Amino acid sequence: MQPLAAVQPLPSRDRRRRSGGERGAAVVDFALIGGLLTVVFIAIVQLTLVLHVRNTLIDAAASGARYGTLADRSPQDAVGRTQELIRGSLADAYGSDISVGESTVAGVRTLEVVVRAPLPVIGLIGPAGVMEVRGHAALPS
Repeated sequence: MQPLAAVQPLPSRDRRRRSGGERGAAVVDFALIGGLLTVVFIAIVQLTLVLHVRNTLIDAAASGARYGTLADRSPQDAVGRTQELIRGSLADAYGSDISVGESTVAGVRTLEVVVRAPLPVIGLIGPAGVMEVRGHAALPS
């Protein structure tokens, strides 16, 4: 049997050349993935905000409609109540375009409150009148 040959270390110039191809790759990967994850996170937060605004407007419209159908209230009271609820939880711009009228849903006369509000695209800022929600309450016979 022959003895194993001793492994000689590579010259320092060759070591630098061999490891230089991967140098800095982790930093680039982190920057690319970090940027992508940041964009995805911000998109999820914005979608959550849009759903929150929509649900708040639907609840305010339905509560306003129920308030307007009370025995001692009028449809204009429904508008005031809806504005009060929206302005208490969102920006004033969201409660500026509210209309009220009668409609029939499944054969039942209802008071309908319609709210047109901005669609929040960046934070609460967005184009006006894009989102429209409706709230209904049965009118007394």
